[in-house]
Amino acid sequence: MSTHLHRVQDEIRALLRGRGLRATASRMAVLVALHERQTPMTHDQIMTALADEHHDKASVWRILSELSEKGILRRMDLGDRVWRYELLDACRNIDHDHSHFLCNDCGDVMCLPPLRVEAPSGGLPPILKDASYQIRIEGTCGACVSG
Repeated sequence: MSTHLHRVQDEIRALLRGRGLRATASRMAVLVALHERQTPMTHDQIMTALADEHHDKASVWRILSELSEKGILRRMDLGDRVWRYELLDACRNIDHDHSHFLCNDCGDVMCLPPLRVEAPSGGLPPILKDASYQIRIEGTCGACVSG
């Protein structure tokens, strides 16, 4: 086992135990997949990442739901009616409430650095002063443009 994987597994075990959960093989596998990808993933993408191991779809759905309820994962719909799951510490250098880019061609999602919302005259529009909002930018990713 590589040093990197061992370190990641230790970190994930501590994260689970810190939330009062056991570090089962299935939970560990799901969280390692999300950690390594470092972008939001759909259930199908997670199942593909776990293809070498034998996990059933229903169990993975339950794990995703439970980990979302415990605040370990964020479940999001970026407007395309597909649930995606993001390990809240996967984008370590980005705030928890960060923006995302959704590729309209391949469906991949990428985390974006912090963005600032300003009116053309500068400053935050008054309606957003105490609001909660999430920014999604969509288009075609570089891989799809060049592919």
